[in-house]
Amino acid sequence: MERSLPWAWYTDPEVLRHEGERIFARAWQYVGHTGQIADTGFFASTAGQIPVVVTRARDGELRAFLNVCRHRGHVVASGSGTRETLQCPYHAWTYALDGRLRSAPRSDREPGFDTDELGLRQIEVGTFGPLVFVNPDPDAAPLDEALGDVPAQLGEILDVDALEFRFRAEFELDANWKISCENFLECYHCAVAHPGFSAAVDVSPDAYRLEANGLVSSQVGPLRQNGNSFLADGEVPRSQFHFLWPNFGLNVFPGRPNLSCGPMLPIGPERTARFLDYFFAPDVDQAWIDELLAFDNQVGTEDRSLVEGVQRGVRSGILDEGRLLSESEQLVVHFQRLCAEALAG
Repeated sequence: MERSLPWAWYTDPEVLRHEGERIFARAWQYVGHTGQIADTGFFASTAGQIPVVVTRARDGELRAFLNVCRHRGHVVASGSGTRETLQCPYHAWTYALDGRLRSAPRSDREPGFDTDELGLRQIEVGTFGPLVFVNPDPDAAPLDEALGDVPAQLGEILDVDALEFRFRAEFELDANWKISCENFLECYHCAVAHPGFSAAVDVSPDAYRLEANGLVSSQVGPLRQNGNSFLADGEVPRSQFHFLWPNFGLNVFPGRPNLSCGPMLPIGPERTARFLDYFFAPDVDQAWIDELLAFDNQVGTEDRSLVEGVQRGVRSGILDEGRLLSESEQLVVHFQRLCAEALAG
């Protein structure tokens, strides 16, 4: 048995502030997909609570920036588009897609105004297949190093490069972002809380494999033998669920080629925003997609009840901490250790 993180860390605004500085400002995070920026243009997103913008200029290079105007700090871009520049809506400071400040009204009346010093702050950007990640830390290790063997594991069952984006689901949870992550990181609850999932995937401890290495945690679940799930119909033989610390979850279900992924984003000490981007092979028919979505939505509805129930409990303030099973919840232990080490550093 292991002691959990202090439960006060799931409700305290000061802890969230430290997480912003010591976790989200220093880690690789998923922000979107290459289909959002196939041509010259941009898309805005969030890394933790940090506004970011990803651009592709005429030179074809993918870049990422802090989405904050160098003038008075207003967020510059919102949504996505194919325009050639980004203009702050506050005072119309205008930036090229390579981050350079192109113009600022009345700057000609300011002695010594130097546009070269006032471009958008560039941050690290990387891709894996169609997935786009950013890291605000200029000294960050490469994305490939953070992902570890996830690409190789996925490559055993799926051609990630061949997948096409289909749609995005967005929702919010009344729970701390860490509770959402921890729920993703264990299937100890699956037999109790996810009867449909457990009927299709073998979640017994001898069959359901857990692995943690570096910043990555992985779960591999085989289909139940002699089951009659629609998930048995296709080329993908088993499920894989991967997590890149601090807040990125990736799902592959058995069946037809599919992948869904997205971050857990803190919008307050007790509220989390989530989005899931869904990708499928071009030849996957809509009927199978609809069945998978109904299946996934049911699991998501069950998970919402769980994480919000945990938040109500840890908010009570009577108990200081919980306990974790060192085998069945080993990935939660790993996650909490990484969080504690980051906050101590």
